[in-house]
Amino acid sequence: MRDPRAIIIRPLLTEKSVAMTAQKKYAFEVALDANKVEIRQAVEMLFPEARVAKVNTMRIAGKRRRLGGYGRRRMGRLEGSTSVWKKAVVTLREGTIPAFEGL
Repeated sequence: MRDPRAIIIRPLLTEKSVAMTAQKKYAFEVALDANKVEIRQAVEMLFPEARVAKVNTMRIAGKRRRLGGYGRRRMGRLEGSTSVWKKAVVTLREGTIPAFEGL
């Protein structure tokens, strides 16, 4: 198995994800090629007191962004996009995850 820190990139600490902690649901940004089994094993290795009941994953599409000049430099305007990334919502059977505690 890969290093758990290569699978779990960072916790997502948004207003909605912090509110989900009351239901024992925690959101993480994960590697694009990680599957549910790898995510479950990585969470249980990084947080030994946590037991995972369920993992839900979703790919978040990149959004279109305009880059470049306005005014005199209008010729250089380009379009780009933000990166595609993957989100996992982990539901715990027991235990907690310390990154979300005290928020």
